[in-house]
Amino acid sequence: MAALTHMIDSEVFLAFSTYATIVILKMMLMAPMTSYFRLTRKVFANLEDTKLISSTEDKKMIRVDPDVERVRRCHQNDLENIIPFVVIGLLYALTGPDLSTALLHFRVFAGSRICHTIAYVTPLPQPSRGLSWMVGMGITFSMAYRVIGIALYL
Repeated sequence: MAALTHMIDSEVFLAFSTYATIVILKMMLMAPMTSYFRLTRKVFANLEDTKLISSTEDKKMIRVDPDVERVRRCHQNDLENIIPFVVIGLLYALTGPDLSTALLHFRVFAGSRICHTIAYVTPLPQPSRGLSWMVGMGITFSMAYRVIGIALYL
């Protein structure tokens, strides 16, 4: 048990906690951004939500808007990529990697997700979004490779 306590107090774990918090907060901010786009464009997913804008139910507000869908898809992509990063990053931090290597992994992942969001919401031309997604995925696979290499018990 002392070894686990030492791992949690390590600089690598603190670095992981910092960058995991950054990307989770970024992901959480996508929900209010989606709401902002829905309200400003008067585009709702449910009939009861239209009462926020109009006292009479207006079925014209139940529609699909490209800007709202773009932000919503960006949020979905965050869910698909940040959650695996947090799980694998935690396991990676517990393998005792070198601090500089771990910081590189965590910083590049956080930067790639921020770039991905900017590229998705702005929208920037491809391959900017695709490249930022690939960099983040590569980082997650790199950490997973170390975890499997060290902790492989079959």
